[in-house]
Amino acid sequence: MTDGLILAIETSCDETAVALADLDGRILGSYVSSQVALHAPYGGVVPELASRNHNVDLRPLVAHALDDQGVARDQLALIAATSGPGLASSLLIGDTTAKAIAVGLSLPFYSINHMEGHLLSPFIGGEGEIPEHLGLIVSGGHTLLVDVAGTADYEVIGSTKDDAAGEAFDKVGKILGLPYPGGPEISRLASGGRRDAFDFPRSMIHSGDFEFSFSGLKTAVLYTRKKMGAEIEESVLRDLCASFEEAVVDVLVAKTLAASRGRGKKILALSGGVSCNDRLRERLLEEASAAGCQCQVSDRKFSTDNAAMIAFAAAKRHQAGIAPDSLHADIDPNWKLG
Repeated sequence: MTDGLILAIETSCDETAVALADLDGRILGSYVSSQVALHAPYGGVVPELASRNHNVDLRPLVAHALDDQGVARDQLALIAATSGPGLASSLLIGDTTAKAIAVGLSLPFYSINHMEGHLLSPFIGGEGEIPEHLGLIVSGGHTLLVDVAGTADYEVIGSTKDDAAGEAFDKVGKILGLPYPGGPEISRLASGGRRDAFDFPRSMIHSGDFEFSFSGLKTAVLYTRKKMGAEIEESVLRDLCASFEEAVVDVLVAKTLAASRGRGKKILALSGGVSCNDRLRERLLEEASAAGCQCQVSDRKFSTDNAAMIAFAAAKRHQAGIAPDSLHADIDPNWKLG
């Protein structure tokens, strides 16, 4: 192990997260204080509530992480935090706290793009450099295809024109009257439904580019549900969920494999919160293998928002000889990857 440890903080949305890693990127501990129950009554994240609870939870969580791993302050070598994209009021809590720690301990600081954390997360636990690959990031607010040449060398070749896949899952969850967050609930119900029960659109699947669109699919589910009246049988609900899920997965897998062929990439990587979806993981792994590609999928515990992926991205930047960031740099709620 290289001497010194990384302390990383993630507060881009509604999860307060802290992680410790060594400078080789091995994760010692990952800690998340979830706010899902706080936001559930509102059917979505309330920014003021999120930032207020980050402010309450972050300092104790940092202390707990250090105590749990038996780490003293003088063992820390660098500090990292998510500086964008995300909710401005949430980003400020983690970014400012991390910079204050860096100043207090006279340590270098890395501003990490939240999407870079997701992008590299499938390689946590691996050895060596990040390989050339094609990354599919499917999170709550982003659907991205990224050509990765190496650490910090990223080209976004496809993104969503409207709703991201994760947004579509959550909005369809609301349409169907499911508990928040809707995505996991749709996946649970879909496992017992017929995937071909409803003929939902696969928008842009044959567009010839690597762009995505899920707004039309969401609207199709809305109109289909409205035609059914106030109450529907559970079997029909399961069929709706399964058919919607299959439509999303069809597009994601088709676009990813088309991009791998177009870019000549034989290694694929799947990350982001929606990568926890069983059907997406199953289909991409199967079809990548059939196409002669290797597919790396983020561990479920590193798929949703967490600070381990931020620590790992910082470690890879440090290993690549990339200079630390200025403590005067501001957060960027709209920070684009690459």
